[in-house]
Amino acid sequence: MEADKWASFSEGTSDSEGYGEDPDDDDHCCAYASSDIPKLQFRKDISRSRWLDPLGMAEVVERKGGLWSTTGIVRNGKIYCFIEEILYLAEIGALHLLSKDDVSLSLEHVYNKVAEGKSGCSLEYYEAYKHLKSLGYIVGRHGIPWSVRRSKVNCVTNQDQPETAQRGDEESRNNIFISEMFSNMQIGGLRLAFDVYPPNSRFRKSAPGDPCFVLCLASEYPPSKEEIEDLERRSHGIPLKFCLVEHGRVSFFSVSKVELPILP
Repeated sequence: MEADKWASFSEGTSDSEGYGEDPDDDDHCCAYASSDIPKLQFRKDISRSRWLDPLGMAEVVERKGGLWSTTGIVRNGKIYCFIEEILYLAEIGALHLLSKDDVSLSLEHVYNKVAEGKSGCSLEYYEAYKHLKSLGYIVGRHGIPWSVRRSKVNCVTNQDQPETAQRGDEESRNNIFISEMFSNMQIGGLRLAFDVYPPNSRFRKSAPGDPCFVLCLASEYPPSKEEIEDLERRSHGIPLKFCLVEHGRVSFFSVSKVELPILP
């Protein structure tokens, strides 16, 4: 199907104000020109996070404001942010990202990290994430639990070790656990990208419930029947929606089965 026909399947929506929530080389240059990068918004309560390069994530080291009940994943009592969450919060002036040496990283630096596509997110995925967040939805990476009970991560602690060594081992296992959860995520192709929940002031990471739909990013051509059926099996009965990002325009569509009567 031609690209112009594909557009007829899409339904565009407009951006709106965000929803408040609770507790290096030219080849990788950001696709945004420096003049296109949104101006930072300024807030009274600004959280801080530190980038962890081995994980491709950031750890929240100073938590402020009412954003964190629906942002970031919780492991061992710590909150970690994915790159799309970091960029979104940085854009709205709610988060500062620091290097491992506590040097403040610029918004352009974060854009470049997204453009590299090495942290499970590309610019197209970020545009879809940002659009849903700006409409008020709660959005998390598909298949990655919002929180994990401490016992699931630290189930083999050696009681004979000193407490400081145990803590070090716990943190190491915790980092490996987080990294393994999304190390196999691929950029590009048709895959289940985000679990999307409606705005909900009572949302809890420990018991999020089922999302209202799972979002897949599509290419310029509609998915095949076989691809859709495979994704439906992997979404375990949660409704699917597809997203096309083209020239900064974000469009959503869904697919329904239709049985045509057999004419005599």
